[in-house]
Amino acid sequence: MATTKQRAAAKRNVKKAQAGARSKQTLKNLPKSTRSALGKEAAAVRRGESPTRAELLDEARKLDIKGRSKMGKAELKRAVSRAK
Repeated sequence: MATTKQRAAAKRNVKKAQAGARSKQTLKNLPKSTRSALGKEAAAVRRGESPTRAELLDEARKLDIKGRSKMGKAELKRAVSRAK
C-alpha cells in the first residue's frame, strides 16, 4: 500500500507530465499564416502534387547528396533540384 507521501508525489508527477504535454502542443501556438501554409503543404502532398519528405530523401540518396538526413523537406527539395 502506498503512503500518503507517495500518493502526493505521484499526483505531482502526473500533473507535471500533463502540463508538459500541454506545453508541447506547438502547432496551435504558431501564427495563423504558418498554420495555414502547413495545411496547404499537407493537402498538396495528399493530392500527389508535392513529394513527401521520405520520397525526397530516397531521391537524394540516389543522387548521393551529402547531409541529406539532417535536411528538412524544403532543403531536400532545393538540393534535389540543384543536383538534377
